[in-house]
Amino acid sequence: MPVVAVSVLSHTGVVRSHNEDSVAVGPWTLCATATDSPQTFYFPLGDSAVTVAVADGLGGHPGGDLASSLTAGQLAATGTELTDEQSVTEALQACHTALHDAADADPTLAGMSTTVAGLALTGDSVLVFNVGDSRVYELTDAEPRLLSTDDSPPLAPGQRTTHLVTSVLGGATPRDALRPHVTSLPVRPGARYLLCTDGLSDPVPPEEWAAVTADGDAEDDDQHAVVELWRAAIRAGGPDNITIALVRIDD
Repeated sequence: MPVVAVSVLSHTGVVRSHNEDSVAVGPWTLCATATDSPQTFYFPLGDSAVTVAVADGLGGHPGGDLASSLTAGQLAATGTELTDEQSVTEALQACHTALHDAADADPTLAGMSTTVAGLALTGDSVLVFNVGDSRVYELTDAEPRLLSTDDSPPLAPGQRTTHLVTSVLGGATPRDALRPHVTSLPVRPGARYLLCTDGLSDPVPPEEWAAVTADGDAEDDDQHAVVELWRAAIRAGGPDNITIALVRIDD
């Protein structure tokens, strides 16, 4: 039976005072962690989904860390059921509703919101999803291939990144206006995917990742790649929280 291996690291970075990123890895979550040592998780790939997601609470907004942790927790709780595009869309809508409900119940959390990007993997398909500007890439022998779709305004000529987002879970996105991006791909043994918040993709262009994400065949290779990407973001100034999940489908 194929196995999904997930190597994860989440870190505060250099500039931020605390970590507003969260991660769902199967039934587990890592919320507001700050470590430079990756953890690796293994799951059988079968009829039930293995869901992996990164969530980035919007910096400076009330409850950003709570928004990301609530989202990660809900996806971890329901992740085995995300076996088609409709179920993923409904799960993201449920997260969106939960954030609005929490903000309505506590005025200090008004505006709480988060981005999210992830994968739901079964023996039949790989479902790629996102809201906001956290990203999912497929790692290839060449430049990483972006699979998610940023919710961002068009970039000006010469501009590579932006901190503006046009859609998030919770926050300014109305309850009935969420339109998550969900795409279904075939399962391919040996495929590798990288999920990250913009604490990696903003300071370190993806075209610079190939040197450290060259395909290996073991847990140590994936952990090494995750650590080297984190180090690259730190060397680039570590301007934001840095969360990375490297996902491998093994025979």
